[in-house]
Amino acid sequence: MTYFEFYDIPISFQVDEPALRRIFYQNSKKYHPDFHTLADDPKQAEMLEMATLNNEAYQTLSDPDRRMRYVLNINGLLKTGGEGKQEMPREFLLDMMDINESLLELELDFDPERYKQVQNALELLEKELLAAIQPVLETYPNSPNPAADLRAVLEFFLKKRYLLRIRENLSKFAPQAGMAEW
Repeated sequence: MTYFEFYDIPISFQVDEPALRRIFYQNSKKYHPDFHTLADDPKQAEMLEMATLNNEAYQTLSDPDRRMRYVLNINGLLKTGGEGKQEMPREFLLDMMDINESLLELELDFDPERYKQVQNALELLEKELLAAIQPVLETYPNSPNPAADLRAVLEFFLKKRYLLRIRENLSKFAPQAGMAEW
């Protein structure tokens, strides 16, 4: 049973947050082990399992990134071992060469102006990627070609994860950038 089935909602990249929260609270009351203390051991174990499932489902479905990963996983699109094993689009990697070179230059010789340029380039790229995929996220799975949509979302997801790693590398320079502003 998927988390979507457990909550009786359609598989989607977009969920109705208030409805999701409402279902979570209903299930919390229904399955919480404290409400089943007088039940026999198998029933208590079942309620504990259901309460755990409810918590895991809510944590996954209420977080857009985790939900995206989950939808890709249940559709068999993420290779085992994580997204690091997935193949990135060549043109994207070529575009990233400039940013990676700037990171290397920052490491060798920090320059606050170059730091800001890399930050701005990342923000712009992230906004462009999100704007391009947003229509797909909003229409899946009711579009004419859901399989193509899933591939597009996978590509977006991998690019986003790649940019997150660049941001993590860039954050190493944040103390220097803060001191440069003094």
